[in-house]
Amino acid sequence: MKILCDTHSHTIASTHAYSTVHDYMRDAQLNGLQLFSLTDHGPSMPDAPHPWHFGNMKIIPRVVNDIAILRAIEANILPAPFANTRDRYVDLPDGMLGYLDFAIASFHEPVFAPGNRRDNTQAMIRAMASGVIQIIGHPGNPNFPVNQDEIVRAAKDCNVLLEINNSSFLLSRNGSEPHCRTLLELIDKHDGHISLGSDAHISLDVGRFDRTLSILDELGFDERRITTKTPARFLAFLATHGKPVAAELAPWLATLPTEP
Repeated sequence: MKILCDTHSHTIASTHAYSTVHDYMRDAQLNGLQLFSLTDHGPSMPDAPHPWHFGNMKIIPRVVNDIAILRAIEANILPAPFANTRDRYVDLPDGMLGYLDFAIASFHEPVFAPGNRRDNTQAMIRAMASGVIQIIGHPGNPNFPVNQDEIVRAAKDCNVLLEINNSSFLLSRNGSEPHCRTLLELIDKHDGHISLGSDAHISLDVGRFDRTLSILDELGFDERRITTKTPARFLAFLATHGKPVAAELAPWLATLPTEP
């Protein structure tokens, strides 16, 4: 199975990553992608870029070398409502939303101290219910145990994808694999959908899903539930969230081979 989209990567704008946008353009092509996404960290992370970074992503071309580039963010799940909001438990200010093609929300220890299973579950569901995110990042993180059945049901209700993060099986978040396996089984059971993200912090890893695909194959996971398998699937999903990028990239999408 070939995955043609990568919805999670970090550039040197997040200072613990090591590649430029141009590096990603080159390696996305070398690694056979049709679409990749720039998702640097949201403002509450210690190494987050200045908010102007996200507003100015509009200067990045939509398509380079026949590969589409989405302008996005990995926001942070918060323990309390974000500044000047009543119920937005992710660090996405109103003024930023219009510049983003989509948003991931994730737990990160510098922002949200790991809590108990109940508190983590409530926080993740609040983030999904905020209405401003489309993907939950690395929900199998063992440092943040959750009630997976409740999370899968809430994701379906909120039309949010649950990410299977290839980096979690390699060098990050050790111990994620058993949590991701049970999560995938529940997603299959409840007719949910997933995104696949490399979470690349160096461009060589963009589009790398080797361990993830091995696990999906072992579980017999239904590939129709992988929303990020093709650009057509992912852009159709973003259209359900009212994201203009789906229409902006429609002419480019029409040039691609249709999915069998």
